[in-house]
Amino acid sequence: MKKSLGAVALLGASAIALAGCAGGASGSDSAGSAELRVWLVGTDTPQEARDYLTKTFEEENPGSTLVIEEQQWTGLVDKLTTSLSSNDSPDIVEMGNTQAPAFTSSGALLSLADIEEDLGGSDLLPGFVEAGSWDGELFAAPYYSGARVVFYNTAQYAQAGVEVPTTLDEYVANGVTLAGALPGVSGVYFPGKDWYNGLPFIWENGGEVAVQDDDGTWDAQLSSDASLAGLAQVQELMTDASLAPKDGDETEGWVPFRTEQSATYSAPSWAYWSIVADEDKQPTPVAETTGYFALPGADGDAAQVFAGGSNVGIAAKSKNPDLAKSALEIMLGDEYQTILAQAGLVPAKTSLGDQVAAATPELATVIAEAAANAKLTPASPNWADVEAQGIMQDLFVNIANGGDVAALAADADAQIESILNG
Repeated sequence: MKKSLGAVALLGASAIALAGCAGGASGSDSAGSAELRVWLVGTDTPQEARDYLTKTFEEENPGSTLVIEEQQWTGLVDKLTTSLSSNDSPDIVEMGNTQAPAFTSSGALLSLADIEEDLGGSDLLPGFVEAGSWDGELFAAPYYSGARVVFYNTAQYAQAGVEVPTTLDEYVANGVTLAGALPGVSGVYFPGKDWYNGLPFIWENGGEVAVQDDDGTWDAQLSSDASLAGLAQVQELMTDASLAPKDGDETEGWVPFRTEQSATYSAPSWAYWSIVADEDKQPTPVAETTGYFALPGADGDAAQVFAGGSNVGIAAKSKNPDLAKSALEIMLGDEYQTILAQAGLVPAKTSLGDQVAAATPELATVIAEAAANAKLTPASPNWADVEAQGIMQDLFVNIANGGDVAALAADADAQIESILNG
């Protein structure tokens, strides 16, 4: 998932054909020194973790060095596609969890079956294991997750006379009330393209985006009665509670929240640091009035929310596969994953979930509660093309503009089935 609060729009990655990759690495670890290249994306991996990985790897593998090459989320899929098929491939690569199926199915990554237990086995986040597996075999291990939580302005809630909601219906009603009581303020900031925040409404009403039948075909279900009930709630929020652009995306949604132009904002847990401090690391106007809660579900329990985060794998063309496995075991080790957890990220191992630390113990508790109910998009390698063609984005933009929800959902279903079953 893109760390600017959304999944990267994949540019046809499911159609990748990486000739010669499926047969394993093209080279082998040298007896002498070797340089291991690790691609990490964005700045979410804290410096402490990077330093620990480099130091530990070089101590455990005398004569070899590890170099971290930071990549950007923008254009990552194209860059991975090119690099993983070249003779100058990096050894270890991070990718968004929604990107993983495209690469696991293409032969771009080395099988991790022989070290899966050493990486964590059944302790690994199950949804991310599914995203990183192909034909029952693990190719991209979970790296970290960041379930969405709801940030709210405690002062604005008090001014509008609303309390933290206990059900999804109350969440919608609160949004409308807040917008009415606070002129010029979004009760819930909900831009039109933000389909990631729309998914919980589908799931909590009993719907699905698409499910795979026993014969392997995909059945898109956005137009089911259950899904339509959730989409109707989304439309109410977008039209009656949000002043966000109808054609806008979720990028930097913390800006209107931290300038008190939005009373409620749902985002991955790591958005906290952008909310309470500006680019110069100075406290924002809402630093002292920001509260948080897990999005409530239809029945009052925590809702199923979209799980952002990353998977990590070894390039099939790595010249140093054994060294890469050694480094990957460090990255999935308890010490390294605890560093990630203490930076506010949900670790790859479920047993370390209680290590998540953020600004306050209360936020850490909310993160853990949300992560326990996190869910992913359909685990099809062709899902990449659904995102690349903007089908979900277009659906929600049209919903935000007041379109006929049933007709829009039926059209989206037809497009999704055509792609997933193509």
